[in-house]
Amino acid sequence: MKLNSPIFDRIRVKPTEGRRQTADQSACQWPGCTCAATHRAPKGRLREGEYWRFCLEHVREYNHSYNYFAGMSDEAVAKFQKDAITGHRPTWKLGQNGKPPGQKQRGRFFGDFGDGADPFGVYTELGANARPRSENPQGRAIRNAERKALDTLGLEPNASAADIKARFKLLVKRHHPDANGGDRTCEDKLREIIQAYNYLKTARLC
Repeated sequence: MKLNSPIFDRIRVKPTEGRRQTADQSACQWPGCTCAATHRAPKGRLREGEYWRFCLEHVREYNHSYNYFAGMSDEAVAKFQKDAITGHRPTWKLGQNGKPPGQKQRGRFFGDFGDGADPFGVYTELGANARPRSENPQGRAIRNAERKALDTLGLEPNASAADIKARFKLLVKRHHPDANGGDRTCEDKLREIIQAYNYLKTARLC
């Protein structure tokens, strides 16, 4: 075994009595006390990061009477506790982007959607300027399943019942095995087309 291996430099061992860190020998800051200052205590609100140095007896006495909210009214304490939930950072409702209500919102995520869609009406409900959901010219909301079925047929959401039927007949003729010399590789596609058409028919769109 090599005793000069670099591995031994990373081994952590319990220090001997002589290597242990000794307590801070500065005097206790409690008036009239000359004991060693072995503990520290926070100086209080608005002085974060600053500490008193006390002996064990006086740090216990200090902590027993310590009040972070000393000098604050009940309203101020309640506001402080509420703001502490978010780390005292400003917050606003989803979609407002930190701007006053009524003002047109523009932002990276919840700004002016323009022609963008909000399928579930989340951003509109919370104040963003977005269309609640995609609609056809007749004003009826288009469900996701309907949109998927129309997409399978290669149609737009505003397709009429006549368009759906005509497109279905065309695609069936195009993908039917009889129209492809008995080739059955298009059966999966044909099955999707039939399922999409049946769904639209069930939804009374055609």
